[in-house]
Amino acid sequence: MECPSIDTVQTSSDRTRAAMADLLAGRRRGWFATLRGALAMTGPAVVASVAYVDPGNYVTNIQAGARYGYALLWVVLLSNLVAMLFQAQAAKLGIVTGRNLAELSRDRFPGIPAGVMWLMTETAAMATDLAEFVGGAVGLSLLLHCPLLTGMAIMGVLTLLLLGLQARGFRPIELLISALVAAICLSYAAELVIVPADWPSVLRHSVVPSIPDGQAITLCIGLVGATVMPHAIYLHSSLTQDRAVLQTDAERARMVRFSNREVVFALSMAGLVNMAMVVTAAHFHGAHSDIDSIDGAYRTLTPLLGAGAATIFLVSLLASGLSSSMVGTMAGQVVMQGFVGFTVPVWIRRVITMLPSFVVIALGADVTSTLIWSQVVLSFVLPLPMVTLLVVSRDARLMGGFRMSRPMLLLAGAMVGFVALLNLTLLLQTAGLIPS
Repeated sequence: MECPSIDTVQTSSDRTRAAMADLLAGRRRGWFATLRGALAMTGPAVVASVAYVDPGNYVTNIQAGARYGYALLWVVLLSNLVAMLFQAQAAKLGIVTGRNLAELSRDRFPGIPAGVMWLMTETAAMATDLAEFVGGAVGLSLLLHCPLLTGMAIMGVLTLLLLGLQARGFRPIELLISALVAAICLSYAAELVIVPADWPSVLRHSVVPSIPDGQAITLCIGLVGATVMPHAIYLHSSLTQDRAVLQTDAERARMVRFSNREVVFALSMAGLVNMAMVVTAAHFHGAHSDIDSIDGAYRTLTPLLGAGAATIFLVSLLASGLSSSMVGTMAGQVVMQGFVGFTVPVWIRRVITMLPSFVVIALGADVTSTLIWSQVVLSFVLPLPMVTLLVVSRDARLMGGFRMSRPMLLLAGAMVGFVALLNLTLLLQTAGLIPS
């Protein structure tokens, strides 16, 4: 029997593209073909959603729940709605133009402005990687009972090995990350079964804004920074730019509709996980309000709710660290390629972005404070990609009939203003101009 050549063997990415093409062209009918096509469409938003359940979220959500109970749930919900709008617009940009936000930013703001944007974005990437890498390593070290630096080394090796899947096309790594996201979601579904919650109070605080004290402002900014991620906006526009060959505006419009549905689904799941983290941590409020770290939450969960709850917590944290570290590295490659036109081998980038984490921990810095402030840094950088995305999305020459509408622009602008207001408040608070 003659073996097929490499050129004739269909990869999972090839099969995914074929299923998408059939669905977009309407060549296949029936529920099974529609389901197969819909599953093929699913991937970019799920990958981007990892940024919204990374270890930085664990730290800020633990502190929010332990210190203030359910009071800051509204910030988590509002941040998630902001994320939905901007991730959907980023995905639309890639679908319509076939280019990503970093590439378009370089064209729109060439020279020094593009260089400054790149440096700011790389700073955000470093802050992101610090939270993802160290947070995942904390979970691994607690699970394996090994030193934190050893856990960091193991995390680094695992991340590099898993990133090797990119050589096989886009689909294998999408499926792997989707599996890790599912593990996080299932873990917190199990936690909510174990942890008693006051659901009427949860619903009330999810929609009624409140800031209990001045210190809660810093935590609110950390929650925003941990939820709406700059690198996820850049990455999402890249994940959709060459996933399918689109010939007509009708096909692009249909692809945008599928993308919007996936964004709502994926980020709704991520938002529910974040809210579940706060609800779980709220169990510490009162007698254990001083719990403000990942390892503190883990050690307190065991006597309060049993070893099962604590182990589930660590498994979800490890899945979060691995998936978000991979996504962070992928985003870094997209940003560098888009802004400065070149990339470095993925293992070199991974090593470079890991080094600050090793230095910070080796110098004895407090892990929790480091993670919280990394999220604050992200929140300060966040308006940059948000504003840039709005500028290019309103360009009629670039977007044509897919140009962002004026009402949507006003809504998105108000969301950028919300983030900027939180940042300004923190600056005034730090300068002593308003009480903390």
